[in-house]
Amino acid sequence: MDRRSFIKKAGVAGTVGAAALATPALSQGIKEMTIVSTWPRDFPGLGISAQRLAARITELSEGKITTKYFAAGERVGAFDSFDEVRNGNSNAYIAAEYYWKGKHPGFAYFTSVPFGMTTPEWNAWIKFGGGQELWDEVSGEFGLKAVACGGTGAQAGGWFNKEINSADDLKGLKMRIPGLGGDVMAKLGASPVSLPGGQIYENLVSGSIEATEWVGPFNDYFMKFYEAAKYYYTAGMHEPGSSLGMGMNKAWWDGLSSWEQAVITAACLEENSAQVEEAIAKNGEYLAKMVAENGVQTREFSDDVWDSFGEAAAEVFEETRAHSDLAKKIDDSYQASMREIAGWRAKAEIAYVNQRNRVLDI
Repeated sequence: MDRRSFIKKAGVAGTVGAAALATPALSQGIKEMTIVSTWPRDFPGLGISAQRLAARITELSEGKITTKYFAAGERVGAFDSFDEVRNGNSNAYIAAEYYWKGKHPGFAYFTSVPFGMTTPEWNAWIKFGGGQELWDEVSGEFGLKAVACGGTGAQAGGWFNKEINSADDLKGLKMRIPGLGGDVMAKLGASPVSLPGGQIYENLVSGSIEATEWVGPFNDYFMKFYEAAKYYYTAGMHEPGSSLGMGMNKAWWDGLSSWEQAVITAACLEENSAQVEEAIAKNGEYLAKMVAENGVQTREFSDDVWDSFGEAAAEVFEETRAHSDLAKKIDDSYQASMREIAGWRAKAEIAYVNQRNRVLDI
């Protein structure tokens, strides 16, 4: 399936709803919601998920909330979305929260952090472990309110134009990798670069970067990174369960009725499940396609490389905690919840999966 047919099959409209409604309807209690995104229009996986969410808000509200969706670059640049919404020029953004770690490092924990939670673990922390309250606290400092609205599952280690046999192979490597994962790579001598998704391919092909992480096989297949880098590392330390957020201008959010807030939250949580489930369903299929059709060579990082990642990550977390009391509070909660949740999952779900795969030779 090529990119065009993939997008057609997804059946997602671009700008949603508002133009189809008569102007007088706006005076009948209909709210207009302007959403900006960090993804290009019709962007496979992440972008289509955002468009699907925008459409779903209007559908679920039965037209009472009409959404105007702007992809990256249509209203503001991808990385300008935060200030666009903070300043009230738009009502909401859809993004990976770790893009805002320069505003406050605590935002990284609301996407993914090195050696951190998987998607089910993170969702459990957000909903039942105090994570949402901490997200509200850090977002509130910037006049925002955020809700989970997507997830990728465990991400691949990334695309490299050479094999990584030891941590020394990372020295001087120019790699697109945002968030605290990029800080880990910097500790090991790499040169992390933060680029919006729509600019990665051209930089990889031109040689401006020599490696990149993105998502996983389902999303990566359509990006055609294999045209510039054949080595695809599977498990990565940087994003074990990345989540996406809809960040809304808090003053605007507070002005909504409880019903309107509930509709938006319900649409976000629906997509929060749908996006990761779609990736889980498709990753195996698209990994096989890349290997068979495009000559992609899969690799795994060695234990020595993983150990180097771990040592560097410990330093990054200490520096993050030193930023502020709030950063320390977020890390304390995150780490404690992860250990409690992961401890039981290791004894139950993971132990089962390992034995199942052994018995069935998966």
